[in-house]
Amino acid sequence: MSVLNGRKAVVTGASRGVGRAIALRLAADGAAVVVGYHQGEAAAKSCAEEIRAAGGTAYTVGADLADLEQVRAFTARAGELLGGLDIVVNNAAESEQIAIADADEAHYERVMAVNARAPFFIMQSAQEVLGAGGRIINISSIATSLSAPGAAVYAGSKAALERFTTTAAHELGPRGITVNAISPGTVDTDMLRALHGERAREALAAVTPLRRLGRGSDIAGVVAFLAGDDAAFVTGQTIAVNGGCLL
Repeated sequence: MSVLNGRKAVVTGASRGVGRAIALRLAADGAAVVVGYHQGEAAAKSCAEEIRAAGGTAYTVGADLADLEQVRAFTARAGELLGGLDIVVNNAAESEQIAIADADEAHYERVMAVNARAPFFIMQSAQEVLGAGGRIINISSIATSLSAPGAAVYAGSKAALERFTTTAAHELGPRGITVNAISPGTVDTDMLRALHGERAREALAAVTPLRRLGRGSDIAGVVAFLAGDDAAFVTGQTIAVNGGCLL
């Protein structure tokens, strides 16, 4: 498909997992993509190489999104490499789970910085170059709807991101820019497999009507929809992509 031909996209946290799937899908649909990463430089380069091998255009840009100066430099560099921006996907996240009683200031500050502050200022910087038809897509989490021990800071950061989404949709709508969020359920990634054994993953899958975990491609497909012309009248929404596990 080439529904995004000529579009220029940046995806944070795109070296692995859901972010990688999003970058690959946007590229497959015709967009030129900046693959953002923090510590996974080799994986990010591998993703970009896969895109180029398929005939697409891709670059890599590294940044620690907990550092506001690097956040601003990241957005500027992505725009420079692509010659502008049409699609911004805020996917990178810190997901460490710590009980309220055990959380320290460093944990709180880093999770909030990466998950809420960075997307906020990426949106601020990006809106300076996004034109009519621009798309901002924020990746939230089922944690905003399903409470769990240890997830207070993470869930709070994602709840903030969802509110940023609705406010930005109001502010940018008059310019023809849409802003939406996606709330994934449990997605079967390498990180999940490192945290949970097969039985635990099977138990997680069993609570969904579809009886399976999500895949990166499930999230990427919805991102591709929101990035395209078919979603031109969709804005300010948080779309649940969770296999129905909250029914």
